[in-house]
Amino acid sequence: MRNLSLKHFKTVQAIIKCGKIVSAAKMLGLSPPALTIQLRQVEEEFQLALFDRTSDGMRPTAAGLAFFETAQAIEEHLGLLEDKMDAIKGVRTGSLRLGVVSTAKYFAPRLMAAFMKDHPDIDMRLAIGNRAQTIDNLRNHDIDIALMGRPAKEVPVRASVFGDHPLVIIAPPDHPLVAARDISKERIAEEHFLIREPGSGTRISLEIFLSDVPGRIDDLGVEMASNETIKQAVMAGLGIAFISAHTIAAETESGRLVILDVVGMPIRRQWFSVMRTDHAISPAMATFNDFLMRKGAMYLPLFGKLYPDRRDDIART
Repeated sequence: MRNLSLKHFKTVQAIIKCGKIVSAAKMLGLSPPALTIQLRQVEEEFQLALFDRTSDGMRPTAAGLAFFETAQAIEEHLGLLEDKMDAIKGVRTGSLRLGVVSTAKYFAPRLMAAFMKDHPDIDMRLAIGNRAQTIDNLRNHDIDIALMGRPAKEVPVRASVFGDHPLVIIAPPDHPLVAARDISKERIAEEHFLIREPGSGTRISLEIFLSDVPGRIDDLGVEMASNETIKQAVMAGLGIAFISAHTIAAETESGRLVILDVVGMPIRRQWFSVMRTDHAISPAMATFNDFLMRKGAMYLPLFGKLYPDRRDDIART
């Protein structure tokens, strides 16, 4: 491997990201023949094909994926080295790629703004996606830290709790159950639910909650792609929904949505800061994670304001 250089690793990264030699060459500012030579050098070094050449483009083989993963790790360590050198020089700079599940987008901007006020020279970038997309971003080293309701099991991670995450059932203000108290699980299970896609954190929690109601999770409800769509559908009277309380602050305060008083609710989960265990921790990552542990909960919506009739119950959950 002594014959390999950083340009070889960048070549493979570019081909995997672009899928075609021509596109990868353009991205790197090289000619396609020059890029092909560099790829051939890597394959000759290992005596393995890194890509299958197909009519649809370049598809990485197992060897190609292994090489790509190492290239990503090298890139991370070089970035970490640069951050450490800046730290040694006393320069409080760096970069941080933050990924959040879609539910967290309701508080992530305020949290980021507070952090950047204290650390204006740290360049932050935000990626918002559903749970599967956020896990893919972790897997592909596209983000440094993820904020999510359940730590990923698909990749090796370290996770730290930075705040509570209550989950509730909502209805339109004219729903017959709005005035009811201590609604049983069996009664609420009779309602028509609007739900997120399979694999989402809120859907998994709802499935667990209703799992002891015979046959209920076999036909859970109508799937919708986002919390915003679900909220609009509930306000339109299309059903009720199980949702993060942190997504409905504006709607409950204005009276457009009501939290139903269901026995066993709110379900208390936590928000986690998640990093890959094999990801080198940069000074910027360490600084942001420390901020989350000390102050992160301050930027979560105050649940007591959303659920004033259940403050004593909330305190005990």
